[in-house]
Amino acid sequence: MTVSQPVYQLDNIVHRYNGQPVLNIDHLDIQPSSIVGLVGPNGSGKSTLLKIMGFIQKPTEGQILFNGKPAVPFDEAVRFQVTLLTQEPCLMKRPVFKNVAYGLNVRGDNKNQEKLVCDALAMVGLDPNTFYRRPWDQLSGGEAQRVALAARLVLKPKVLLLDEPTANVDAASSELIRSESIRARSDWGATIVIASHDRQWLYDVCDEVLHLFKGKPAGSGRSNMIFGPWVQKGDGCYAKRIGDGTVLIVPPPPNEDATAFMDPASIRIVPANEKTTGKDMASVEGKIIRLSLDQPSGHLFADVRIGSLTLVVCVEESHLVTTTLHRGWPVTLTYRLDSVSWL
Repeated sequence: MTVSQPVYQLDNIVHRYNGQPVLNIDHLDIQPSSIVGLVGPNGSGKSTLLKIMGFIQKPTEGQILFNGKPAVPFDEAVRFQVTLLTQEPCLMKRPVFKNVAYGLNVRGDNKNQEKLVCDALAMVGLDPNTFYRRPWDQLSGGEAQRVALAARLVLKPKVLLLDEPTANVDAASSELIRSESIRARSDWGATIVIASHDRQWLYDVCDEVLHLFKGKPAGSGRSNMIFGPWVQKGDGCYAKRIGDGTVLIVPPPPNEDATAFMDPASIRIVPANEKTTGKDMASVEGKIIRLSLDQPSGHLFADVRIGSLTLVVCVEESHLVTTTLHRGWPVTLTYRLDSVSWL
């Protein structure tokens, strides 16, 4: 079997702002025509990583190979192959048509330009006849973000990088941005990397979801990260208050502001109000808000709301023997204290 060459190979990447490290990645490969998600709290390094992968920022240390060759910011070899859509749309002070056509002009691509621009606008749900000549400052936030996306899709890039693309737009714009971004892979085999707080969308569409925490990789796939502070209980354990008088019990953390990691496969669903036995066990009551099938693994996952927190649980067949799962139903989650790890 032939193994394809990664489109990105990042080795020993370190980036600092004002001497403070914000990104530290020993190694990361991104395969061609894959869809990769990036999740993590604010300040975890997602945007910095996308800028480095977009070759608009050089890392303080380390090397990036693009299609097997070293590449640096604004390198001609990557200039028209990689494009980044930022959270805040960046449009030039000119009509919509000239914004979308700008990259084509820079690339010297003047053939069928009007059709290409109109097709790109139609892809993101903007009627060319209505928006063709509209000034940049007469667009809503959602329209501006869609124009910015059209300006990238018109180039048919090999890599499309998306930084919180739906964070500040209306529901209709959000859905169009999602669907047309993903269509770039099916239509011309683009590699897509998406940073988003919308984990469910990432889990639904990505081949892999990478977690970043304090600039470092913190695993992949579906997981639960719970942030401190933690308050000590009388029995030697610690707890986090998550509203409505509910607390999540954990073993002693390395410090009161540490971040707990809970593997969805380590949590068991049992009928509501079932008592937990064993001093090394803990339980918490919640309500199922979503059931979803993970296509790559075939596993069923449940999102369970517990106060202000949502935990993801991998549903095993044994879970279904003791309880029936439906959205909106109350359940109890049980887990071993030693299954909680710390980041």
